[in-house]
Amino acid sequence: MDEMLKRFKKYIKIDTMSDEDNNNYPSSKSQIEFGKLLVEDMKEIGIKDAHIDEHGYVYGSIKSNIDKKVPTVGFIAHMDTSPDFKGGCTNPKVFKYTGGDIVLNEDTLMTVKDFPFLKNLIGETLITTDGTTLLGADDKAGLTEIMEAMKFLIENPSIPHGDIKIGFTPDEEIGRGSDLFNIKDFNADFAYTVDGGPLGEFNYENFNAASAKIKIKGRSIHPGDAKNKLINSSLIAMEIQNMLPVQERPEFTENHEGFFLLDKIEGNIENTSMSYIIRDHDLNKFNEKKNLLKKIVEFLNVKYNNCIDLEIKDSYFNMKELILKNYDIVDLAINSMKELNIVPKIVPIRGGTDGARLTFDGLPCPNLFTGGYNYHGRFELASLDTMIKSKNLIIKICENLTK
Repeated sequence: MDEMLKRFKKYIKIDTMSDEDNNNYPSSKSQIEFGKLLVEDMKEIGIKDAHIDEHGYVYGSIKSNIDKKVPTVGFIAHMDTSPDFKGGCTNPKVFKYTGGDIVLNEDTLMTVKDFPFLKNLIGETLITTDGTTLLGADDKAGLTEIMEAMKFLIENPSIPHGDIKIGFTPDEEIGRGSDLFNIKDFNADFAYTVDGGPLGEFNYENFNAASAKIKIKGRSIHPGDAKNKLINSSLIAMEIQNMLPVQERPEFTENHEGFFLLDKIEGNIENTSMSYIIRDHDLNKFNEKKNLLKKIVEFLNVKYNNCIDLEIKDSYFNMKELILKNYDIVDLAINSMKELNIVPKIVPIRGGTDGARLTFDGLPCPNLFTGGYNYHGRFELASLDTMIKSKNLIIKICENLTK
């Protein structure tokens, strides 16, 4: 437990926020530096071929220690943290949770009322922020668990395993994590992303996802002389938002329900830009959402003389159908959990992982839990107890592949 915590604290203090406005790979220099550190750590534990490529992807492998051929498994986590909130957690709080609200700082309280899942964590060792940064458990918990699992296997050669591949990706949080992932050289038969949440959660179903960017060109006229002349682009933006169904906002949806999220808006009378993310597990409903936004823009373009430009770009798709064709890798994870007395909880991801894109590119890749909660903000936390169990699950999966 001490080694797990030490490594995790080492990783989360490095701010590796990705930048969606930077088209470089990776999108932030800090990810390159972090990748180099990971390579050093991998070599230190005995992963001799650890390296970082020109795009910031980190790879390594462990050779089989058995004399029979078994499938090659990969484990993947991402290096970047969300651009939604400041990264670089240099002052994490580590404590045995006994219940009740958690004080992050004098101005920030994590309450049981707002986060009722805390009741399930009584007695566990928790790691939280001090309320000024995100924690970085998404996905440095996954990175840590993979590293500690590989270290354990290398130090304990009596545990049988086949070939194992490790991949650490940049820019997952901005939807580019699998763009330049080298599946051919990775050369695994299948893989697991270690990028999930609470104990026992297992995911092989995710959102279909798209981004929408809207630019609105208005006409600025002095308000004293504005009648029949002024076109306020900010008000048109408000019209677009108000024409979308209120019940399909993230704050009103759960489980398999999709949504429109107004992620960013900025502007004035003359020019306004908007960014949306569109999500749904059901492909037909996903396409209906995209078509609805297109129809709204078409309608308002008639009303305002073609002043709105809309660009919709698909990000990733639901991997469920393809994973179901490779259900043995689902069984492998679930049976391994049961052997460790972990109750499997198959739930849809209300988001996406690198694994979704990789699955469509030919590498089946469902998602394992990490022990993290409340990602992308100051209330992010991780259970050290669950992180240990995630490490043990990775080890058990490798062992069970040999049976």
